[in-house]
Amino acid sequence: MRERSTKMATHVPTANGTTMTGATALVKSLEAAGVEVMFGLPGGAILPAYDPIYDSTIRHILVRHEQGAGHAATGYAQVSGRAGVCIATSGPGATNLVTPLMDASMDSVPLVAITGQVPSAAIGTDAFQEADIRGITMPFTKHNYLITDPAEISGAIAEAFHIATTGRPGPVLVDVAKDALQKMTTFNWPTSINLAGYKPKSTPNAQAITDAAALIAQSSKPVFYVGGGVIKANAAAELRALVELLGAPVVTTLMARGAFPDSHPLHMGMPGMHGTVAAVTALQKADLLITLGARFDDRVTGKLSTFAPNAKILHADIDPAEIGKNRHADVAVVGDVRETMAALAPALKAALAKNKPDLTAWLKQMNSLKSTYPLGFDVPDDGSLSPQLVIQRLGQISGTDTIFTAGVGQHQMWASQFISYEHPRTWLNSGGAGTMGYGVPAAMGAKVAAPDTTVWAIDGDGCFQMTNQELVTCALNNIPIKVAIINNESLGMVRQWQTLFYDSRYSNTSLESKRVPNFPMLAESMGCVGLACDRPEDLDKTIEKAMSINDQPVVVDFRVHRDAMVWPMVAAGTSNDEILIARATAPDWDSQEL
Repeated sequence: MRERSTKMATHVPTANGTTMTGATALVKSLEAAGVEVMFGLPGGAILPAYDPIYDSTIRHILVRHEQGAGHAATGYAQVSGRAGVCIATSGPGATNLVTPLMDASMDSVPLVAITGQVPSAAIGTDAFQEADIRGITMPFTKHNYLITDPAEISGAIAEAFHIATTGRPGPVLVDVAKDALQKMTTFNWPTSINLAGYKPKSTPNAQAITDAAALIAQSSKPVFYVGGGVIKANAAAELRALVELLGAPVVTTLMARGAFPDSHPLHMGMPGMHGTVAAVTALQKADLLITLGARFDDRVTGKLSTFAPNAKILHADIDPAEIGKNRHADVAVVGDVRETMAALAPALKAALAKNKPDLTAWLKQMNSLKSTYPLGFDVPDDGSLSPQLVIQRLGQISGTDTIFTAGVGQHQMWASQFISYEHPRTWLNSGGAGTMGYGVPAAMGAKVAAPDTTVWAIDGDGCFQMTNQELVTCALNNIPIKVAIINNESLGMVRQWQTLFYDSRYSNTSLESKRVPNFPMLAESMGCVGLACDRPEDLDKTIEKAMSINDQPVVVDFRVHRDAMVWPMVAAGTSNDEILIARATAPDWDSQEL
């Protein structure tokens, strides 16, 4: 699968100087920004914009809930590499976008949200459906606007797409007062954008590249610590070339799954709270972390003071605010990570020609851990379905070009562990925010971005019940996603923590309700095909049946063993050195030469 373009198409079909309403200027500006699809739901304050949308070239997908619009726009952006667009009305319509905006901010997703606002004269009066959405979202948008003058609409839209897609990607909100949409204005799409104070640096400093190459050449236990920024930068090819030049082990974070092929012999897996023993230990025992587009978040580091205690840090990132935020960088490289790796490769080649470290012993140690402690799971002895097996077979049967989305919890972790990701932009999840309800609408957006690609949403029965109404959107708009409900009749990850840390006191985590709702019947009522599977012997044929249906959304209720747990695990707040491979079971460190 080739990496998808991140370039934003720009076409101005309407001549500057044309007189029109602010609403028409808004829609014409979105067209000029190259928008092909947006997800939204109309309401009073934004209604003037929906009239020109009726005649627009932009495909508008009417969602059933604004949260679905936001997550769908995120899924579209993560697969296409372009900015996703969502649109909602004022007050509750806008506040329903708050979670997707926060989610996009945490995971660095380019998103442009358009919201209506009450008329400018009513702002601040607690008018009907008034909410200060700009104030609400200011902490987690890259920038946001309140437009009360229709003459400012085109410029704000152009700037919003520029800000959302340059530097570290992220969400931008444009809130437009209703009277600004109704008044007449002159369309004026800017020919260039020059924002004072916003000059993201993409080209790395030459001296920093030289210093980085020298630091790598001095290392005997280096590890590539790869984050989601590598995927955002479309830098998978540059990463592979750099890795193979040095020959050092690689770990890919939850947000970076697919940035480096799982099948590559240098890949140690995913680090973090539920990472592989090899990946977690590689970071802990390294003498250098080659950190590329990652942010040292708590789910990777564990107890920060004990993280990678003997390692020097090379940190390359587009966002200078991330460098040194959680861990001091011995060498910092600010710039686009794709440009950084492209510049680093020849510099490293020259440095290695003078002094190439022998990584044989280091790789032997890591490969020993990889073979000794592979990911695995127990098959239930009562004949019930193993959730890990369900997810593993989904990956094996559907193939490596399939796009997978996930909700949040145990099923998310199993999907990150037991599916082999060979290509970037094939794994979508809510990593930073951990948003229940993300999976189905994100899959909808992903399928719109890649209509010829199979898209599976792997969801928990808890997550699914938050946003499953978007299956109606999918059914009515010919968006045939596939949904695998990993149904353990529980809020699974919370139940796991209750088992481990709260003496199995299962307070309000049971969803056991005599199969209410009946998920296959619910799916059928929403225009989808509903299937169910609760026996291992029926697993493959059920998946194959779902794979054979491509003209409707499909929902499969996989009724799985309730007490399965996610392993390995580093308990929150503890050191990565305390990783467990099963309950009360740590790796046998005495048998390892580390």
